Amino acid sequence: MKKILGYTGLIAYFGVCFWHYFTLTAQAYIDPSVATYLIQAIAGALIALGAVFTIFRHKIAALFKGKKKTDAAADDVIELKDVDEE
Repeated sequence: MKKILGYTGLIAYFGVCFWHYFTLTAQAYIDPSVATYLIQAIAGALIALGAVFTIFRHKIAALFKGKKKTDAAADDVIELKDVDEE
């Protein structure tokens, strides 16, 4: 019974807080540069998510192909050959 009253009180508290927060009107001016900053932030987040998705996609594909980490590292090795200077 205490648990139910606790959850009900918690829901009522947050409900009143959110109602109060979202019903207030703001007397503020939003500068156009704020919109540009917001677009840049969203674009950066989407690019980062795309990079994370690509990295994990390659790791999961390598897992299903059975390619081990040591095999992948061996493929990425670049050998430098000595050039005789004349």
